[in-house]
Amino acid sequence: MSVWPVYGKITGPIVLIGFGSIGRGILPLIERHFEFDKSRFTVIDPVDTHRRLLDERGVAFVKDKLTPENYRELLTPLLTKGGGQGFIVNLSVDVSSLAIIQLARELKCLYVDTVIEPWPGFYFDKSKGNNDRTNYALRETILEERRKNPGGSTAVSCVGANPGMVSWFVKQAMVDIAKDTGVFDKEPANRAEWGALAQKLGVKGIHIAERDTQRARDPKPLNVFVNTWSVEGFVSEGMQPAELGWGTNEKSLPDIGRTHATGCGAAIYLLSPGANTRVRSWCPTPGAQYGFLVTHNEAISIADYLTVREGDKVVYRPTCHYAYHPANDAVLSLHEIFGAAGKMQPSWKILDENEIVDGIDELGVLVFGHAKNAYWYGSQLSIEETRDLAPYQNATGLQVSSAALAGMVWALENPEAGIVEADEVDYKRCLDVQTPYLGPVKGYYTDWTPLDGRPGLFPEDIDESDPWQFKNILVK
Repeated sequence: MSVWPVYGKITGPIVLIGFGSIGRGILPLIERHFEFDKSRFTVIDPVDTHRRLLDERGVAFVKDKLTPENYRELLTPLLTKGGGQGFIVNLSVDVSSLAIIQLARELKCLYVDTVIEPWPGFYFDKSKGNNDRTNYALRETILEERRKNPGGSTAVSCVGANPGMVSWFVKQAMVDIAKDTGVFDKEPANRAEWGALAQKLGVKGIHIAERDTQRARDPKPLNVFVNTWSVEGFVSEGMQPAELGWGTNEKSLPDIGRTHATGCGAAIYLLSPGANTRVRSWCPTPGAQYGFLVTHNEAISIADYLTVREGDKVVYRPTCHYAYHPANDAVLSLHEIFGAAGKMQPSWKILDENEIVDGIDELGVLVFGHAKNAYWYGSQLSIEETRDLAPYQNATGLQVSSAALAGMVWALENPEAGIVEADEVDYKRCLDVQTPYLGPVKGYYTDWTPLDGRPGLFPEDIDESDPWQFKNILVK
């Protein structure tokens, strides 16, 4: 675009927590799309590697790490300086999302984040059971806070690419399928109607199906974790138990599957780390592929959002989970970790736009089990397009930062919505904001099922009567 739209004015201070790859990526987007007082824009990060970008813009930088002991003391004066309504953009690791949401709403500030983060130690705490290390448990803390303190200033939880954007893709995909199968009546207007539409379509499940083909100029060195986004974030979530929204079509729980005794009940977890748990899935460019069943908030929130109940009884819910094939260098990096008994490499690297020679991040949703079998809908953003659209990020990063931008716009336009998830915001409005940054956004039908491509040379415990059973999708 030659002229980028300005979506509104942020009247108070902006505090950006975390200046990693996504923090750097969202900086120019905030500058493009909002009016704000630059003298009250502050970035907080414990590392000052990229401080030059802020100094060039006249944006204040605080080199510090937020902790349970200091976060209120550090943030409160920054968020109340000069009046107006402040805005927190939380893109950090090891900073409790719940704590920052609570403070933001006490100060009547707006808030967005891309993931529910705990304070340090949660992901690798050997004193906790696997149930307590799940994203399900983290999400329940946010839902409990919402129940205790409904309404108030808007905090959009988990509004990155995934979780976030993919929830909007699910809705668009279902509308497309409904129109193409002749069952579309009208646009669903609320949670109950979206669940009813999914049930009417016969949707058995949803994969967040992603293939990252971005390649670096230089091969991955030994003992270096190479990724296209946060290494700390990927390793942390990859070491959590694999999790998935558990659908009503499933006939049996996996041997390593466990349910939750409390909470919404929409998900299960597996007794294996997500980054070492493989599933069969499909994306347009590679076709059939293996992905990692890494835990993500959207696997739970989408399944929960589309649940249909009759009284207290659940009568419909789709199975939902991530099926992620990261960049090849990241796959090799994971093999190194698990081959070394879970020990992370001594150094790591996030590939920037100058180091990547080609490739796309093909990120979408595979909605399956309906009358047309399966439908993938999503973004096919290339590194070349990314360079033309925005600085300081690769294709993966731009999908995340542009989703957070859309969440900021929605929060600014709906400042008293309380705590909400990406599933609950206006998906059309958010996609209107985000789509210019996503490259081709397309839908593809496929006749593939997880029963395809098996060599038939070895005995397998599969259910041929229902191809979309999770037992057929899980790679054993």
